[in-house]
Amino acid sequence: MPPAKKRARSYDSAKTRAAVLAQFGNVREAVAALAPERLDGPTRLGEWTVRDLVGHLSMVLGSVARYLDGPEPAVRELALVDWPLATATASARIDEDTRAADTGDPAGLLSGTVARYEERVTGASDERLVPTRFGAMTLGDFLVTRTVELVVHTDDLNRAAGLEIPFDRQALAACTRLLADTLAVKAPGGAVEVRIPPFAVVQCVEGPRHTRGTPPNVVETDPLTWIRLATGRTEWAVELDGARVSASGERADLSGLLPLMA
Repeated sequence: MPPAKKRARSYDSAKTRAAVLAQFGNVREAVAALAPERLDGPTRLGEWTVRDLVGHLSMVLGSVARYLDGPEPAVRELALVDWPLATATASARIDEDTRAADTGDPAGLLSGTVARYEERVTGASDERLVPTRFGAMTLGDFLVTRTVELVVHTDDLNRAAGLEIPFDRQALAACTRLLADTLAVKAPGGAVEVRIPPFAVVQCVEGPRHTRGTPPNVVETDPLTWIRLATGRTEWAVELDGARVSASGERADLSGLLPLMA
């Protein structure tokens, strides 16, 4: 008998929308207080400067209004859980668009972006289709992807500029859960249980499935370490050696499955 199809996780629309605004607000506040000379400092993202990263964060939110301004696609093409794996196909285009952004006034750019976002998203249905880079998806799903982008790049901004921008709890939860579910899609099975308290538990990897008691193969880590692993910001061996990841069992090595998105 074939394994039962996994049920897609659902996300509370009101909480997701609030999380997107909250996390972007955290970024805006930090950027407004950032000394000009720090904007031209390096990041861990190739040749991007902090200024480029701020421009990209504006694009992350600005894309929502831009897509809503266009015609609605006729057919949904992309499921939410498939979005992270699709991102690797557009890295060159994303880099090009980011470098083209006008970042002469970073704080003003972010303020204008959020105003336009609120104007277009208010009253828009979660079921409305939007034409993303990777295929049409529902607005509700696309907003969940914005929590991923905002959390990941807030962490990049913190690291690059020596900041401590807080993470909205709901944004961090949605980001963690989507990336965990993507791992389960990439490596379906029930041999390994991946625990990311307090937000997610998934089973993955082909092999014997446990049904009772403690599973023989368990991976556990915290949300930010998981997000950094899933997006290639750090490496499995580094986090294992640093005791930020615990892995027990002969199948509990996820290094060959990571990262999940670019």
